[in-house]
Amino acid sequence: MTAKILDGSAMAKEIRAELAEKVAKLKSERGITPRLSVILVGEDPASVTYTRMKKKACEVAGILSDLIELPADSTQAQVKEIISKLNADPSVHGIMVQHPVPSHLDELDILASVAVEKDVDGISALSLGRLVLGTADYISCTPQGIVTLLDRYNIPIKGKEAVVVGRSIILGKPAALALLERHATVTICHSRTVNLPDVVRRADILVAAIGKPEFIKGDWIKEGAVVVDAGYNRVEGKGHDVGDVDFEAAAERASWITPVPGGVGPMTIAMLLSHTVKAAEKYAK
Repeated sequence: MTAKILDGSAMAKEIRAELAEKVAKLKSERGITPRLSVILVGEDPASVTYTRMKKKACEVAGILSDLIELPADSTQAQVKEIISKLNADPSVHGIMVQHPVPSHLDELDILASVAVEKDVDGISALSLGRLVLGTADYISCTPQGIVTLLDRYNIPIKGKEAVVVGRSIILGKPAALALLERHATVTICHSRTVNLPDVVRRADILVAAIGKPEFIKGDWIKEGAVVVDAGYNRVEGKGHDVGDVDFEAAAERASWITPVPGGVGPMTIAMLLSHTVKAAEKYAK
């Protein structure tokens, strides 16, 4: 068996085109242009790259995008003051704090200060709590992107055994909750899980989010499984970025698999845009 590709780049392009139509309608009918404000504290190279990609994607979809760059030595109070002003600004529909923030800052406290109706990244304590309750307006963008990608390829989730390898608050945990909400039977694993290969072999749907290059081996994959690789790792001498799954070996056993890059990453940005447009539509009502 050779796996078919879950093409996140192509699907994200399709979603952005749909969003552009919604944005045009909001502008013409209600005089509202969806607006996303992204706060970047410090100059982490990966974060700088991600924020630029998000800004460019917003522009393509007709969404206004502000990038608020703060120095790395910004205080907790300074960051929260910016967020407070954005919360109060009716022209701002979505607020995102680029992760990670410098280590001297209390990230959870900063995220908690984002108004829940503008938390389009879906990672504040209140948004995550609502995800547990099944009442979240916005699910963390990467897990939302994963579920949306599966839906758009007509891959069933209900009743399937899903294994999520990773337990971060922005990916592993919300991905598990999002799949549970869709009636999958979910197991959350991590690097300390005993007999991890045997647990992974049970998965009809595998979500790899452990942050270790090619950690999950091909012979761990159940025949016919759907493999969603949310990892993104730079490996010296490879010449290209790799995921958390050994792609070539896994593709010999899986039915569907996401590439890295071009799989989950583009869907994450598409979901951020989608949530921003949804927030603007809710405001319009």
